Amino acid sequence: QVQLVESGGGLVQPGGSLSLSCAASGIFSINVMVMGWYRQAPGKQRELVAGISDVGRTNYADSVKGRFTVSRDNAKNTVYLQMNSLKPEDTAVYYCNVVTRYSRVYWGQGTQVTVSS
Repeated sequence: QVQLVESGGGLVQPGGSLSLSCAASGIFSINVMVMGWYRQAPGKQRELVAGISDVGRTNYADSVKGRFTVSRDNAKNTVYLQMNSLKPEDTAVYYCNVVTRYSRVYWGQGTQVTVSS
């Protein structure tokens, strides 16, 4: 059974930083093609934040470019999201996402990120 376990959310002041991590279990790393992060704010649709392919190719939402960095450790089946210069509009539940080479999609349970003074 595939499980994605997220950690690292919390409350931070505007301009601050947070780091999220997501460890995938129950799946061979060689089958994990894309790992990434989505977020969903209250009353809004879930949106892509950042993704990284198995060869390290990354993509970001325009709203986070230059502030967020996605990375992964294939040996640990773990994806990270370093978030700097956080803004109140970054407040959302952040979800880890994994897509396998067989086009299966898995989601984490979500972790709350709140940016507020």
